[in-house]
Amino acid sequence: MKNKVKAECRMLTLRKTARFLKKHDNYIILTHASPDGDTLGSAYALYYGLKEIGKTACVICPDIIPKKYDYFARSTDHVAGAGATVVAVDVADTKLLGALKDEFSGIVDLNIDHHISNMRYAKNLYLDADASSTAELIYELLIQMKVNINDTTARALYTGIATDTGCFKYSNVNAKTHLITAELYEYDLNAAEINRKMFDTKSHALIELEKMVLDTAEFHFDNRCMLLTVTAEMQEKTGCSGTELEGIAVISRSVEGVEAGITIKQTDDNEYKVSLRTYPPLDASLICKKLGGGGHKGAAGASVVGTIEDVKAKVLTAVKEVMEEADAGSDTSK
Repeated sequence: MKNKVKAECRMLTLRKTARFLKKHDNYIILTHASPDGDTLGSAYALYYGLKEIGKTACVICPDIIPKKYDYFARSTDHVAGAGATVVAVDVADTKLLGALKDEFSGIVDLNIDHHISNMRYAKNLYLDADASSTAELIYELLIQMKVNINDTTARALYTGIATDTGCFKYSNVNAKTHLITAELYEYDLNAAEINRKMFDTKSHALIELEKMVLDTAEFHFDNRCMLLTVTAEMQEKTGCSGTELEGIAVISRSVEGVEAGITIKQTDDNEYKVSLRTYPPLDASLICKKLGGGGHKGAAGASVVGTIEDVKAKVLTAVKEVMEEADAGSDTSK
């Protein structure tokens, strides 16, 4: 069942969103907590674009931005909260604002997003669930606004698109994704170096953590489901935490026969973040919706409270239900 659009949430087109951004002058741009390449690439590309047309803007991230994004994530202006226009990018739910949730809930003027599970919390929403990434939408907005894209903006946009598509390997990639990326290659992009930083570089701490995590591997439902666990003790022992753990969630993608890859990461005494990656016919967003979360068909997440055994049971039950529904649908279509 689709999310109901709240009365106060106005759906905008690309053109109307561009007009909105041209209309105002002072912007606070929000990213989600545990920032990834798409939320950061989108936020900074929008920041540079707004600066280019004479606007004042700042980027605020709930968490420390990893150093690997230093090639585009730089210091921004200071914008006073009073009277500022608040824009959230790649943030499907105010829960994802983390430490900024209490401060900005209810006052987000514009949300730019590509998640089908978007909760329609902003006053205005530009949503395209068919886009590979929010960065793809930001590119189209900058073109619509006739903004001169520079090399740094192009690197931010490329980072957002590349990271949310698994370096163009995931099913969310389409012809438009490649056409936009081809346009970005006209700039001093150095895509090979960006790809090396984003996909081919791991810290020694992450290697140690991956060894521990693989020892926890469980297989369920005739090996169609793989479950990995990241405990607080593992994170403390290796010193590996935060955004550095992003790569753990994709380990299951390389395992033959696995249609649902679950990573359960401990975030507090009795709280766990569930990251789910699926292949057709399974829909990760449907599974995570049962757990109070959301996301995309191929990648989704949720926060679940309980003991680790309770959390595992809840997640596996949700996976089993959706898997049985998908199997039943496949049988009836024959």
